[in-house]
Amino acid sequence: MLKLKNQYVKNLDNLKSAKIKISVISLGCEKNLVDSELILGLLQKNKYEIEGDINNSDGVIINTCGFIDSAKEEALDNIFNCIDLKAQKQKENKQFKVIVCGCLAQRYLDELRSDELLKDVDLFIPIKDYFKFGKFINDLFNIKNDLNDEELKYEKIDFENRIITTSDKRLAYVKISDGCNNRCTYCAIPLIRGDFVSRNHSDIVKEVKWLVSEGYYEICLISQDLTNYGYDINDSLSNLIRDIDLIDGDYVIRLLYLYPDEINEELIDVIKESKHILHYFDIPLQHASNKILKLMHRRGKKEEIKKIIDLIRSKINDACIRTTMIVGFPHESEKDFSELIEFIKEYKFNHLGAFMYSKEENTISYDYTMQVSKKKKIKRYNQLMDEQKWISLKKNEEFIGKVLRCIIEDYDDEQDLYTARSYLQAPDDIDGALFIQSDELLKIGGVYDCIINEVDFYDMKGKVIK
Repeated sequence: MLKLKNQYVKNLDNLKSAKIKISVISLGCEKNLVDSELILGLLQKNKYEIEGDINNSDGVIINTCGFIDSAKEEALDNIFNCIDLKAQKQKENKQFKVIVCGCLAQRYLDELRSDELLKDVDLFIPIKDYFKFGKFINDLFNIKNDLNDEELKYEKIDFENRIITTSDKRLAYVKISDGCNNRCTYCAIPLIRGDFVSRNHSDIVKEVKWLVSEGYYEICLISQDLTNYGYDINDSLSNLIRDIDLIDGDYVIRLLYLYPDEINEELIDVIKESKHILHYFDIPLQHASNKILKLMHRRGKKEEIKKIIDLIRSKINDACIRTTMIVGFPHESEKDFSELIEFIKEYKFNHLGAFMYSKEENTISYDYTMQVSKKKKIKRYNQLMDEQKWISLKKNEEFIGKVLRCIIEDYDDEQDLYTARSYLQAPDDIDGALFIQSDELLKIGGVYDCIINEVDFYDMKGKVIK
């Protein structure tokens, strides 16, 4: 039975009388998840009933990712599963519509529409047409809404109509911009999402204020390039988070994706002086060889990257720094890879993830010569991650005996432990797990002070203190 990936929906009492039931499958990153939440809000405004079990639905919206090969495969698998379900329902004389939107639909619209295997998809909605999303859905289901000028916003997805799907965890994502101007040679995001566009400053602050008032504890600011915020509207990330920090309440702010050469002393000082912003720096670096960084079109050299990391750690002694690296990029020699290994051994990141380079159509690096073999990519990936696991263990050991403020996310029956997160763990399952022992019943979504008493390569264990 095909399940809805994100099944947590709130405030649906007013939808019980709706005739059309729609499910939403959200794939890909948290930025895509926010789009799915906006789609859910749009469905609610248009009086559809949102159904968590796709088998009971009259239709499904699949919000796809099209970034790398594995994401495309996941998207197509979900589409074909839904097409199969449609065929099954047709045998039972039941209506079932399949709608595909998101990054895959934006990137490969013509190919998808012309593919004979996808002829039973009822509707493709690329991102560029999201301003007419509601109209397309209503037309597909023959729903006629008599909208006046004030209600025309019900046709487009927007941040005023949103259903948070992570409310059970007291967690919410706030997307502060879309698109990207960086044009890294391996990345298809600008091809899909277009140029960088900042959201209105006051709208973001208003959204965060509403989330805090609704009891959300952790609010993650997300973007393709968070540190570029405001360049197009005479603003800056520093200004934005200063104003967010003024909001009263018990909450924390996590910043996800800081482009290294856009991190300056002002931003570091704002984070240090803030009451609510976590000392967590998510800085994807991608490599440490200047030759490879140049081929990637990454701004800044290794020497500049070192300076910014040194500055962060000199000003914020408990800074947690996470990064990602790409191995097997075209022209990456053994010397380049050794330089990367030496760099991570020197700078000892709390968390490090790695990707094996993936050729993406229409990106500059797709046609680079001297592509690295799959065998070498796998070998370098394993070597990098093996080196990092020992670094990670040493960094984790620094927290033994320390007290961290933790949010309880779930209970693990098998281990008789709660799963939780501190400022060291982002909610994307990349930074390892935190397990908490307690002799008393803890509230899911509750925040507790916990002492760390055991660690391994990636995970931590602790106990609630009174």
